[in-house]
Amino acid sequence: MESRISLRCRECGRLFEPIALHVCDFCFGPLEVAYDYDAIAETISRSSIEAGPRSMWRYHELLPVGNGETITLGAGFTPLVKADRLGAVLGLKNLWVKNDTANPTGSFKDRVVSVALTKARQLGFTVAACASTGNLANSVAAHAARAGMDSIVLIPSNLEAAKIMMTAVYGGTVVAVEGTYDDVNRLCAELTSEHPSWAFVNVNVRSYYAEGSKTLAFETAEQLGWQAPDHVVVPIASGSQLTKIKKGFDELVKVGLIDSADVRISGAQAAGCSPVATAFAEGTDDIRPVKPDTIAKSLAIGNPADGYYALKVIEQSGGGCAAVTDAEILDGISLLARTEGIFAETAGGVTIASLKKLVENGTILPDERVVVMVTGHGLKTVEALSGTVGPTVTIKPTLAAFDEALAGRSLSPNQEIS
Repeated sequence: MESRISLRCRECGRLFEPIALHVCDFCFGPLEVAYDYDAIAETISRSSIEAGPRSMWRYHELLPVGNGETITLGAGFTPLVKADRLGAVLGLKNLWVKNDTANPTGSFKDRVVSVALTKARQLGFTVAACASTGNLANSVAAHAARAGMDSIVLIPSNLEAAKIMMTAVYGGTVVAVEGTYDDVNRLCAELTSEHPSWAFVNVNVRSYYAEGSKTLAFETAEQLGWQAPDHVVVPIASGSQLTKIKKGFDELVKVGLIDSADVRISGAQAAGCSPVATAFAEGTDDIRPVKPDTIAKSLAIGNPADGYYALKVIEQSGGGCAAVTDAEILDGISLLARTEGIFAETAGGVTIASLKKLVENGTILPDERVVVMVTGHGLKTVEALSGTVGPTVTIKPTLAAFDEALAGRSLSPNQEIS
């Protein structure tokens, strides 16, 4: 497998050996994994994939780690839910939710971390590290524990309590930094130089880490009967996930697994941290850094590393990019939960609220086959809902009290959703 991959600069196109390198030493552009698609096409097939494990590793030939042992908790092959009730509210006839809340640590980050740590171990690293807004910290700590590796994760000190506890329980080192994610990320970049034996999954092995997001596209196409959807809506933090989903659909065409990857891709951001959405609205390529101020902390990256590339994918595919307020985020969480029974974290509220806005402004068309990526579980961000949900009524423990409290209340399962 190693002969089938290399690293390629996204700016100047230079090729490098598949080592722990993430920046071009000629132009300082970011590196990504390049594959020998002709060689892969000779061995990969729909039937070989379908015979594989019911996880993201059924697509191992399109991942940069070869056929050896993987570090995995079983991430991937999460449900693709036909969201008819949500679609009816929004006026969409063919809406699907890719439910990545079902991953082992409750977010899509299990995909990227499984790839990153598998590659890191192949490269000889024994310590797993990262900068994180929460979900990545959870996943790195869990996968490192599974692999018997030490973990060191750095997080903003104001993260949601559930994400901090969920990281700490796996026994690694958790460093809370008084600052934003961008402050944490800068510190990690410095630590990478100071500790070259540590695998910082989103720094020195980022090129491999990012490839895990492609499996969202692979699974979506397979679950739709080996067809690409018309439109995909993706939340934007660093922007990497959006770009890799596009890459994933394109790769399926290159190796002959689907006929077309003519997919429109739209982005979703919180208004309190929306540098990509702002650039899109203003018609500029200039992604201006911002100081995040939003309840969607997992998307609170004010200087997104892949923001420019995400913007280009959106523009070139004919998609759009929306920014939504904190109030709209909470409405999005509630709307998804009460229509489809899926409890998403605040990032999912951003995506659903952005989906709604993109329908309303005509970016998403009623007849399109739309897939919306819901990437994290709501149990991680319950603080955001404080004061907005709770018991319908509180009663004395008597039948009379129950009857009085619920008198006239409709419990029809077919009631209208508004």
